[in-house]
Amino acid sequence: MRNAKSTEEVALGIRRRVFEHTIRNNGGYLSQACSAAEQLAWLYNEELRLGEPTLPPIPKPFGGVPSASNPDYHTGAGYNGPARPELDRLFIAPAHYALVAYATLIEVGRMAPEGLEMFNKDGSSVEMIGAEHSPGMEVHNGTLGIGLSTGAGLAFGRRLRGDTGRTWVFMSDGEVEEGQTWEAVQAARFHGIDSLHAIMDVNEQQCDGAMSSVMEVGDIRAKFTEFGAVCVEIDGHDLDAMRQAAEEPHEGRPLIILARTSPFHSMNILEERFPRLHYVRFKSGEERARFNVSIAADLGIDPVNYAQ
Repeated sequence: MRNAKSTEEVALGIRRRVFEHTIRNNGGYLSQACSAAEQLAWLYNEELRLGEPTLPPIPKPFGGVPSASNPDYHTGAGYNGPARPELDRLFIAPAHYALVAYATLIEVGRMAPEGLEMFNKDGSSVEMIGAEHSPGMEVHNGTLGIGLSTGAGLAFGRRLRGDTGRTWVFMSDGEVEEGQTWEAVQAARFHGIDSLHAIMDVNEQQCDGAMSSVMEVGDIRAKFTEFGAVCVEIDGHDLDAMRQAAEEPHEGRPLIILARTSPFHSMNILEERFPRLHYVRFKSGEERARFNVSIAADLGIDPVNYAQ
């Protein structure tokens, strides 16, 4: 499935949708759209080999947890297409990027725009913190640091089964504070799992503020290399750099792309909130209106009409 839009257009569309949603709902994950739009646009619009969606464009309500009495249970991975041996699989490790991921699905034609109207509503599968039943999600990665382990395990299992498709993981840099991430890299290297690919949004931000104020992590690239990965560091807003990084030889090793980004790229007024950018909720009507006008100008659209 290929989208008629350019990847640049998809990235801009992601930011516009997240911005409009945030203004209308008086809060949202703006900085994640600033930092990650190019990465998710590139994955879905260019890099991933995915089939046609197997789930309806408008997401179904939450259908309950897996059980013998719930035969119709399904994960949200159907929006990425069928799990065929030759196709790629994607895990979105930081579940709080769900709003940005949903906007991406809409921009590439895998989910209807109406799906975003269900965001964080009671009974909806379009969760605020993406769960295994949420569009585009296959497992619940809300626990910090388990995403790369999940991807490594699946990639190993797929190799044993003879699958030729790759396993991709979209990550955030906060995950390097968890030991499980490093164990996953070490295990992937030991078992020669080179079908494992990851791109990490290195925006140096966390829920509690700047990464450096939570835990000093040092030279991430050097660590990944020491633990056995081939690691490439790029400008995460440069699509050509992503394309080149994905071609890096890595036989017998996982490939990890460190995409260094800005959490207020293309929404300059967000720098006022630095380093508290994890979730932006407006402190007053005046601030909401001011951010609306400023960001709309940055994104080349009209301010959002959010009058109730």
